[in-house]
Amino acid sequence: MRSVENFQFIACGTAYHAALVGRGLLEHFGISAAADFASEFTDRARLLGKGTLVVAISQSGETADTIFAVREAKAAGARVLAITNTVGSTLTREADYVLHTHCGPEIGVASTKAFLGQLAAIYLVAGHFAAVKGRLDKTDARAYADELLRIPRHIEEILVREPEIEKIAASFSSSEHFLFISRRLNFPIALEGALKIKEISYVHAEGYAAGEMKHGPIAIIYKGMPLLAVAPSSSALDLMAGNIEEAKARGADVVAIVDEVSRKTIKAARYIVLPHTKEIFSPLLTVIPLQLFAYHVALAKKCDIDKPRNLAKSVTVR
Repeated sequence: MRSVENFQFIACGTAYHAALVGRGLLEHFGISAAADFASEFTDRARLLGKGTLVVAISQSGETADTIFAVREAKAAGARVLAITNTVGSTLTREADYVLHTHCGPEIGVASTKAFLGQLAAIYLVAGHFAAVKGRLDKTDARAYADELLRIPRHIEEILVREPEIEKIAASFSSSEHFLFISRRLNFPIALEGALKIKEISYVHAEGYAAGEMKHGPIAIIYKGMPLLAVAPSSSALDLMAGNIEEAKARGADVVAIVDEVSRKTIKAARYIVLPHTKEIFSPLLTVIPLQLFAYHVALAKKCDIDKPRNLAKSVTVR
């Protein structure tokens, strides 16, 4: 770890959104990081060197674009850490180092628990790396680990609220357009929420950095358009509140994903309230209600949730 100068994440689809969280988390610790789609990595690979640790993320370990990108990275002299759920997969054989997420089989095409497993692995890597590099002292490292260990209990608290999320999803089951917005570390979670709706409900959904809405996309908002705002406590909460007000003024029907603290600041038509955690850990919680929301929208539409049309992954075609 001491010899690594910077990180380069490569991944596809849902795993790419985990990579974006990883980039933001490392940058929080002052560590240089980048994230790219594996399918768009060719030119970037030529710029890599021995000081770069490439982190390749794939649930199956058989994602063709990711494996090809790993080979390009190694040809450029970079070392590769694979984060995958599948022991003995091609990615594990190609990589220099492997971190298995041990999530068990995930047969559904639209990844959910594997995404959380990828995030957990990234948080472990980032915490250890920050400690080795002196960005976390012993006291802060222990606090970091303790907060991470609380996350499973917080997730259980969220799952208890599934009936409430189901009711909200039912009210939007006939909608054909969705917007998801957030800022900072939760921007990738907005992207992931939109992807889940697209994958299993077959409707149009977009995820945006909330501050970018006024630079064009706000034009598509119409009266009654569902907008899911991921707004836990953060250093950007006041800005996020302003973005929500801008959307409401143009007719958006806002569902706010908040915690007990941020709810006091955010004004919305509906709320999904989560347990409070430190800002850097919030993506591990905010994604849960978005996964459940997409699931219940798809269920109301009578879609095939496990095997969406036009999609496949290795575990569904063997």
